[in-house]
Amino acid sequence: MYSQDGGSSHFRQHKAFWVGLSALLLLVFVALGLVVPLRLSQPPSQLLQVVRISAPDPDGAPINQSAVVDQQNDLVTFSVTSPENQTSTVLFDVKHGWICYKPANQESCFLQEMEQADYDNVNSLFQDPSLQRHFQLSANRTRRKTEFLGVLTAARVNTSSLEEPLRALCRGGPVHWTRKADEPTGQILGRLIVVQSSGLGHLLGEAEQQAGLSGV
Repeated sequence: MYSQDGGSSHFRQHKAFWVGLSALLLLVFVALGLVVPLRLSQPPSQLLQVVRISAPDPDGAPINQSAVVDQQNDLVTFSVTSPENQTSTVLFDVKHGWICYKPANQESCFLQEMEQADYDNVNSLFQDPSLQRHFQLSANRTRRKTEFLGVLTAARVNTSSLEEPLRALCRGGPVHWTRKADEPTGQILGRLIVVQSSGLGHLLGEAEQQAGLSGV
């Protein structure tokens, strides 16, 4: 385990990494609340849908995101592009119950088990009859709260056990388990910010996450 001082040093060394990881979830759960356009009753030609979402980050810089919903394979893929034109990816594999995070310009992936709230919100993407292809959100229509995400660096995932969509996303790089933490510690490395838009669709009750280091 890292000491308090060691954790601070480690944080400085990897600051750029966690800044990239921060952008990863910035708009994902906006999409889960807003992008509810797809139905299982659609013809095969419409089973793959793309919805685009634009919103400011906490500093007011624009962040753009696209959500690709693959109904046939029960996959939802979010691509988040930062103002520096770096793209991170979040893949929801509903069939197997995984969320996989791939930060921009990083070899590592981060794996998390889906919870019931994740299933409820992702499934809403397949069930609502409405359809809107682009959302433009303003800063005064967002809100945040905090949750902590610990990265278990000593708990590597056997990538051969992963299904093809996750293997393709991680491209042979290391995959680490993550888990929720009750509170921040000296091992917390950075923040993952998720923005919600109030009054628009069914919103997930998670908004701001921090990535931590534990089990080292």
